Amino acid sequence: MNDALFTRIKSLPPLPQSVVKIQQICNDPNSSISDMTKVIEQDPMLTANILKAANSPLYGFSRAIKTLGQAVSLFGMATVRGFTVAGVIKSTLPIDLSPYKMSADKFADLSQLQNALMVRWYSQISRPMLEILSPASFLSGVGRLIMAQEIIKTGKRDDFINKALANGHAAAEMEFFGVSYQEVSAAIFRHWLFESEMVEAIGGSVDPASVSEVIRPYAFALKIVQTAVTIPGGVTEEAVEAAAKVVESANGSIEVFKKAAMAFLQ
Repeated sequence: MNDALFTRIKSLPPLPQSVVKIQQICNDPNSSISDMTKVIEQDPMLTANILKAANSPLYGFSRAIKTLGQAVSLFGMATVRGFTVAGVIKSTLPIDLSPYKMSADKFADLSQLQNALMVRWYSQISRPMLEILSPASFLSGVGRLIMAQEIIKTGKRDDFINKALANGHAAAEMEFFGVSYQEVSAAIFRHWLFESEMVEAIGGSVDPASVSEVIRPYAFALKIVQTAVTIPGGVTEEAVEAAAKVVESANGSIEVFKKAAMAFLQ
């Protein structure tokens, strides 16, 4: 990995104790929704954000969600974990995504859109896989925060923007750093000691065919959602068609994917 990016990742502060507790709860098969709710209730801002998300039309819940317990029960602990880590990242990392011509709020919206699409789609495919896919879909773009910092520091913002306009963000990232944002995200979560399955799925989503058979379905699912949710346009018909081709290459059901994706068309 690019030395400057590696140094930035190694200097990241440890996750707060509340997130560590939530990680432990998610990894403990004997834990309960009540256990997670008790930890989250100690953070009023996080509680408010989760309730706001639960009542967003993105997730398509049919009734108003009024309590944290209801929200955790409907989302599942894995999705709530994603919200928690995303909230911590937003509050602790400087967020200037001007090289991507994107605001912090837009980045948060697109991350949540990826998560909502994944949750709607994989609820019809395999709910157990959402234990990894839900937080991973929420957090897979975090590497771009570190990349943007380095681009700004080196005074190459305009160069990066022009390269991205000409060839796309993925090509610009590879030219500037020799590594994808997915691989940078994976390195961040490896630094924070996330489980290896999630780390490998995020890193492998740039080229799912290259990873192990165990991780491959997760990596393909992430690549599909990343393809469907574009910067800065969100979900478009063109993006859905491009994502559907990846679904086909992974021998998945295009019909099930498109049914989930069409709910998000701009």
